[in-house]
This record gives sequence, structure tokens and C-alpha cells, in this order.
Amino acid sequence: MIHLHNKTFEPFISSDEIDFAIANMAKQMDDDFFEEVPVFIGILNGSFMVMSDLMKHYRGMCEVSFAKMASYEGTQSTNNVKQLIGVNENLEGRTVVIVEDIVDTGNTIEELKVIFKEKKVKHLKIATLFFKPEAYKKDIKIVIIGGKNNKTNLCFLFNFVFQ
Repeated sequence: MIHLHNKTFEPFISSDEIDFAIANMAKQMDDDFFEEVPVFIGILNGSFMVMSDLMKHYRGMCEVSFAKMASYEGTQSTNNVKQLIGVNENLEGRTVVIVEDIVDTGNTIEELKVIFKEKKVKHLKIATLFFKPEAYKKDIKIVIIGGKNNKTNLCFLFNFVFQ
């Protein structure tokens, strides 16, 4: 059991399963980007450990940055996404991979799609360790790139191409 802020959590996915899923994400990205130098952008706060572990497995050249979005108050989605820390890099014509820890309603994904379309990225891919299909309300195609767990899907890739 894990106790944090007056809440109790029971682990249901082992660290080995998570490491395996992240290694699968990195392998897929190695294959996808072998001729490119993608920019990986972690969405804080949750993705910093996913990003750290992903970079341990990713074998290609890349750049790393972070942004911070907020769409929750406590444990509830507000359905209003705010950009707290933006991305300052010039991303025009670049391949960008957004790294998330979890996607549930898809509100942040939808806002990120708008933000990066304005930045004129060549390709936008959004990788997430966890996905809550029962909460997901957006109409964005999902392609599985990692392992699965019988309690939750571990890795998904959302793929957008902006021209």
C-alpha cells in the first residue's frame, strides 16, 4: 500500500511492466525516427518520470523540452485547459513527440493539437503511458505502440500530420 495526502493506493502494475511498456514506446520511436531528430516535449508534472525512463531507452538523436498544462482541480477535470509553461523552441517543420503520463478525457490532447498546429510542426505524435478509454471523449485516431495490461492499456500513440 502507498499512502499519500490522506489517500491510500494499491499498486496494480509492476515496475517491470511499466519499464517493458516504456521500452516498447522507445523501440517504436527508434523505428519511426531513425532518419530524424525529433523534439520530445514532456507535459509536466506527471510525465517527468515517463520522459526520464523513455530517454534511457531511446537510442536516436533527439531534443528534450517540457511544457506545463493544467486541466484538473483536485481529482476532477475542469474541462478547461490552461497553458502554464509554454514551449519556446522554434518547431516549424519539425517532428514533435508529446510525452504524457496519462490521457483520460483528451482535453489536454485537443489543446496541444491546436498549439502545435499554430507552431507549424511537420508531424505531431503524442505518446502516453496510460490511457482511460472510458473517459476519453475526443475523436482522435489511436494506434497502439506498446504492451497491454489486463487492467489498463499501457502505451498509445496519437499521430497527427500537419502540412
